[in-house]
Amino acid sequence: MGIWSRASEIAAATPLERNRYVDFLRAVSIVFVITGHWLITTAVWDAGNDTLRPVLALESVRWTAWLTWLFQVMPIFFIVGGYANAVSLEGARKKHLSYAQWLTGRLHRLLTPLLLLVLVWAVVSILMQLAGAAEETIRFVSRTALVPTWFLAIYTMIVLLAPASYALWLRWGFVSLAAFILLAIFVDFAFFQLDMKVFGWSNYFWVWLAMHHLGFAWRDGRIGSPILLLILGVVCFGVFASLISIGPYPVAMAGSPGDEVSNTLPPKVTLIALGLAQFGFLLAIERPMQRILAGLRVWTCTVIINTMIMTIYLWHMTVLLLVLAGAWVANGFGMGMAPGSAQWWWTRPIWLGLLTVLLIPCALMLSPLERAGAPQHSPVPSAPRLVMGATMAGLGISLATLLGFDGELFSLTSSGTLALVLAGAWVCGISLRKKSPA
Repeated sequence: MGIWSRASEIAAATPLERNRYVDFLRAVSIVFVITGHWLITTAVWDAGNDTLRPVLALESVRWTAWLTWLFQVMPIFFIVGGYANAVSLEGARKKHLSYAQWLTGRLHRLLTPLLLLVLVWAVVSILMQLAGAAEETIRFVSRTALVPTWFLAIYTMIVLLAPASYALWLRWGFVSLAAFILLAIFVDFAFFQLDMKVFGWSNYFWVWLAMHHLGFAWRDGRIGSPILLLILGVVCFGVFASLISIGPYPVAMAGSPGDEVSNTLPPKVTLIALGLAQFGFLLAIERPMQRILAGLRVWTCTVIINTMIMTIYLWHMTVLLLVLAGAWVANGFGMGMAPGSAQWWWTRPIWLGLLTVLLIPCALMLSPLERAGAPQHSPVPSAPRLVMGATMAGLGISLATLLGFDGELFSLTSSGTLALVLAGAWVCGISLRKKSPA
């Protein structure tokens, strides 16, 4: 049976109470993220040195910073995650599941697909070192491949806190949302006015907890009418634009090469303003979108992407690096165009199409990992053990994203980082061995 036929069966059996728009936004967001990464990351063939020179479009074509306003969709991921976690917690409560029972299922879904990617790139970095590649090159390549994993590092922490944050929402409602926003504003004030740069990293929690909270509001149906949502979108987008034009924030809503300040590293309140605007605009059109998604064809496409969404997210940069490696072997074939030139832009559809064609078989082959649950009859680890393991894995993922691997078999930034991720997963009872179907 083909993938379309299997997805059609799943789509046709979808319960009526399922909010299909949540899955649709998740699918569309991942397409935007992947497209954005594939557009801004490229290379140019240096004929004089017979090598590929890595190039970021945001750095070489500065006006593309404005495009990141469209492609920065991480707030949507956390909003959708909040909705999904609220549904999951409601289901766990009805089944009388403990925190540990609920958490172990969520962690298996998050961390299992990640393990293979980290293992593969740890091995690749060692092979590159044995082949004589410079440490700087190995770090750059591995960091590029592991760029998608930063999201899992912070989202895993948000999942750990989801029951507590959901309890805050049920008790205090929008007051708890306002508290997270005010905390993020205070952290930005301390970052810019008090020069407390380290303190700024705490906004990984306050900014994304605020976006996650919006998902709770959506699940509870406390989002207002479409007109009010449109007004919210317009006002918050105006605030967002003002923060950038008047305040100390850069234009780029992704990595900001050449800028001393980044909107994302660590997160700033600009992400909250943008996320609130996206929330308002996207939820204002929920009703007509639900009617469209009632059609089997559109919903089947959404189902297909969601059944392999973690895989395509985690591996899309690896596919890009494989293409660049092929171009290097082929003496820079297809890489002679200057980024930002007319020829470069006209060939972007071909570039995106090639990468998509190569990503599809990768996703089909590896996606079963994300659809597998815990081994049958396996004991559920205690809650403290799960929290400790998830924290270890999250720290390892963060270090891998920031530092990459250096190719040395025994070093803190290679074996040390890898050990943190693997040990954290092991403590949580997660491995790559055969699991029961989810």
